[in-house]
Amino acid sequence: MKWQGRQRSSNIEDRRGQRAGGGLGGLGGLGGGNRGNIRIPTGGRGSRGGISSLVGIIVVLGIIWFATGQNPLDMLTGGATTAPSSATSQQLPAQGQDELADFVAVVIKETEDLWSQQFAAIGENYPEPNVVLFTDRVNSACGLADSSVGPFYCPGDSKVYIDLAFYDQLHRQFGAPGDFAQAYVLAHEVGHHVQNLTGVLPDFNRRRQSMSQTEANAYSVRVELQADCYAGVWANYAGQKNLLEQGDIEEALNAANQIGDDTLQKRMQGFAVPKTFNHGTSAQRKAWFERGFQSGNPGDCDTFSGSV
Repeated sequence: MKWQGRQRSSNIEDRRGQRAGGGLGGLGGLGGGNRGNIRIPTGGRGSRGGISSLVGIIVVLGIIWFATGQNPLDMLTGGATTAPSSATSQQLPAQGQDELADFVAVVIKETEDLWSQQFAAIGENYPEPNVVLFTDRVNSACGLADSSVGPFYCPGDSKVYIDLAFYDQLHRQFGAPGDFAQAYVLAHEVGHHVQNLTGVLPDFNRRRQSMSQTEANAYSVRVELQADCYAGVWANYAGQKNLLEQGDIEEALNAANQIGDDTLQKRMQGFAVPKTFNHGTSAQRKAWFERGFQSGNPGDCDTFSGSV
């Protein structure tokens, strides 16, 4: 990806090296900051009208949970929480002094440009998410998390959280190297922010109260695949801006393949249990990223109608 020297986002909170207090209690259970549903043409039943309250959703990439034994859906609602700390963020190092932080800030700026255009097209402003860089563990409006949960989006404070050490793990443990694999991860989490604004996440939280675990898992797959499709829409936008290099899309597709539920479960335990899938199979994740990339239209990311 041609990212060096490009403008960085100003919405980066650098909390690396800070200590997050309290014991790790589990995530969720706090009210969230949804500002009302925005009806952009993104597909999905959750984008239809009204103001939904957001109660304790946390949407996470979820790669590491197969190793830790935690079910992501168990962390979407309920459980003990830790109040957000008053931790202050330090200023990012000057551009050129911290390559990985620069990369994150540039990719986030490009997602801001894309989604600002998409929202402006329907007469809406795009409230940009903040991205928090942390080390080991971090307090959020969704509770206290450590780096084992992987990158995550917390609707309670509209922030994406990432320990940059995750990228080394993505490469070495999960066989997904490359800067565009890293960009895909960020674009996926920003996709969850879009879902929060359009009402998809509040709708999921409401619906899952009356769902069985298997039903909630299946609905979660649709939520996650839409975020993958949105990541593909961003990849299309990056291509239009001539930011793509040879092999970039293959890197993203490989990452989508490596973090599919079936592939992860087979790697971790030797077999897959489809009823426990909550992010989608490798084939599904690749297909929906490709759909967004080929189309460039968020309206083609309706994972809530028909089969996925």
